[in-house]
Amino acid sequence: GINAEYGGLNLNPQPYEYSVRTNKIPRPIPNQLWYMRTVPSMLLAGILPFGAVFIELYFIFSAIWENQIYTLFSFLFLVYVILVVCCAEIAVVIVYFQLCTENYRWWWKSFFVAAGTGVYVFAYGAFFYCSKLDIVGFTSTVLYFGYTALMSITFGIFTGSVGFFASFLFVRYVYSAVKID
Repeated sequence: GINAEYGGLNLNPQPYEYSVRTNKIPRPIPNQLWYMRTVPSMLLAGILPFGAVFIELYFIFSAIWENQIYTLFSFLFLVYVILVVCCAEIAVVIVYFQLCTENYRWWWKSFFVAAGTGVYVFAYGAFFYCSKLDIVGFTSTVLYFGYTALMSITFGIFTGSVGFFASFLFVRYVYSAVKID
């Protein structure tokens, strides 16, 4: 067949080829330590990327909810770059530890570990609501927390995607160096 590309979009993609042979029978995964399970590692690993952006979150929340003008876009871009690097590194480290403990189910964990930052963004939104805003009324509160939840979920999907793709490239690179005869 013809491999048609238009604007970088591959309309006839080739199937993914694994860099090593896999066994048909899955190996049993040994018991994992408590901090290597998904939820604890998600909460522990989410602190670091959140620490890179929480100062900037104050200015963004103030611009959205307190009608203040945000003018630090160059600094925001720098924080964005730091966030992407931090999410990629933390996901790769967690996946590396997971592979060292013979747990080969790293796909979703690499996503959730980096997406855990969204939980902290929502918690910061609740803190901002309690400490800085004077919102009165049930409807306004529901609207605030609804928009904050949407923003946190979007943030989590973004950071989780960064973590997954970084881990995917890492695992592919590591296993491409393995030579099995």
